Amino acid sequence: MLMVLAEYLTRFHSGFNVFQYLTLRTILGVLTALFIALWIGPRMIHYLARFQIRQNVRDDGPQSHLAKAGTPTMGGLLILVSIAISTLLWADLHNRFIWIVLITTLLFGAIGFADDYLKLVRRNSRGLVARYKYFWQSLVALSAAVVLYATAQSPLETQLIVPLVKSVAIELGWLYVVLAYFVIVGTSNAVNLTDGLDGLAVLPTVMVAAALVVFAYVAGNVQFSRYLAVPYIHGVGEVCVFCGAIVGAGLGFLWFNTYPAQVFMGDIGALALGAAIGTVAIVVRQELALLIMGGVFVMETVSVILQVVSFKLTGRRIFRMAPIHHHFELKGWPEPRVIVRFWIITVILVLVALATLKIR
Repeated sequence: MLMVLAEYLTRFHSGFNVFQYLTLRTILGVLTALFIALWIGPRMIHYLARFQIRQNVRDDGPQSHLAKAGTPTMGGLLILVSIAISTLLWADLHNRFIWIVLITTLLFGAIGFADDYLKLVRRNSRGLVARYKYFWQSLVALSAAVVLYATAQSPLETQLIVPLVKSVAIELGWLYVVLAYFVIVGTSNAVNLTDGLDGLAVLPTVMVAAALVVFAYVAGNVQFSRYLAVPYIHGVGEVCVFCGAIVGAGLGFLWFNTYPAQVFMGDIGALALGAAIGTVAIVVRQELALLIMGGVFVMETVSVILQVVSFKLTGRRIFRMAPIHHHFELKGWPEPRVIVRFWIITVILVLVALATLKIR
């Protein structure tokens, strides 16, 4: 929106050309989303508390979590508002990738909102029935995958890029849609499972989004993509602005979500953020790099799967409680220790994933 205005004002003063630079608009996207989150955060927390939209805590979980009961939740709305406004202000709205990632994120947020609303406002303990939640997630993810496949302008946009190997690009064909579907839905639910401690999910998401800024910039730049042997995808660099908005909104939310949390994001935030980074990874052709960067999310998801399978087959549990962050809590780790150590693991994994750009 502001990019169009700046383009018009360039007719009167050449200085407005500076807003055409992707790097500047990405930085402005970060700062805009951050300031919006910090500005509306206290007001939103106040209204969530006023309308009794508060966290319910399981009795069978760690005893330390009982003190969290009554904390306002559905704070993910704060993240979505910040991302949407910042992206609409600073991104090129003629770019198809921007609309695909933004709409997919907001629709997953709507699914999370429905689940949170039923549980917290309508007092339905089940929330959105699992099969209905999965149906809507599948519908949105498949729609995004089909649109990306149908609008691909180059075979490179539907190939699977293998990290560390510059000469391997697997032709996927229609399997691209299948891969995109599983990445989007899987990442969305993985982030949702991770969102169990104060700040545990949001900062790793911020770090992954920051790394995706680098991947998007490289893939959208002819010279850098050629130098680093990364497939060039015309227009994908604009996704940097969207990822920057995630970084800013996530940091703004963390201001209020850091231990002890003043607000929780709820499904509205966790499902949306997971879908956002999953969709961006698909767009920039870095699904396998996302698997590395999102190692904490993968670990959380695998721990739940292993726990369920083990209990059904043997009647025994592998972990004291799943997801795995609760296992460490029940072993006696203080909550801040679990959170910070998982953050450190994410930093390491993000650096490893970024290193694959050069080590090819």
